[in-house]
Amino acid sequence: YGTKLVGGVTPGKGGQTHLGLPVFNTVKGAVRETRAEASIVFVPPPFAADSIMEAADAGIKLCVCITDGIPSQDMMQVKRYMRRYRFEDRMRLVGPNCAGVITPGQALMGIMPGNIYLPGRVGIVGRSGTLGYEAASQMKALGIGVSTSVGIGGDPINGSSFKDILQLFERDEDTDAVVMIGEIGGPQEAEAAIWARDNMRKPLIAYIAGLSAPKGRRMGHAGAIISAFGESAQEKVEILKEAGVTIVPTPAAFGEVVAETLARTKKAA
Repeated sequence: YGTKLVGGVTPGKGGQTHLGLPVFNTVKGAVRETRAEASIVFVPPPFAADSIMEAADAGIKLCVCITDGIPSQDMMQVKRYMRRYRFEDRMRLVGPNCAGVITPGQALMGIMPGNIYLPGRVGIVGRSGTLGYEAASQMKALGIGVSTSVGIGGDPINGSSFKDILQLFERDEDTDAVVMIGEIGGPQEAEAAIWARDNMRKPLIAYIAGLSAPKGRRMGHAGAIISAFGESAQEKVEILKEAGVTIVPTPAAFGEVVAETLARTKKAA
């Protein structure tokens, strides 16, 4: 797709090649030989946390973890482990249980279908990979392109939050507006709404999945369960509205709402 791949890591397979690229026993060895700066993790759930921490110790700057089913206790250990690094030296983790990151026409670290993305100036960040695909596809049909799309993952404990990614989009000169795709469970959408209200100048458009979800039942993602006040879809929608965020009412309206928001912003300018 354009991603510069330099090698792979599988313990016990070091010295071999795969698809013309060298295979290493350790991430540290791979970084030493290739000067790799980013890593994508497809390691099975029981071993994925160790792989993430190994990447951090090896000096990797960005790690995208696709793996689903990592135990929450393991991810708590990962979060604690990464705090030992100074903030400016800390590896950025995207995921786990995510679709990855794509900058259309330039690079892909993940499992997104690249053909549905049109290069442009609207950022996408979401917990659901497929809803992100739907938004990008509808936008493409209307001639609206994507600057970068980030899947933060559907697990209750993840590496990067909505707020973290919104901060990056707010500083990104190639992004004019952002689509945020949330769902039931957890406080991340509410925290992002409050941050955006106080700090974000670019238009923020949001969709929250799970309006019909019953309380206490997990809906798809491990983190998609209503367990406390403010975690239902309706409560999150109200918080976002109060923060001045434009709401997408249904998944079928992604393209339409984004187009209207961009037109309104352009007219106001």
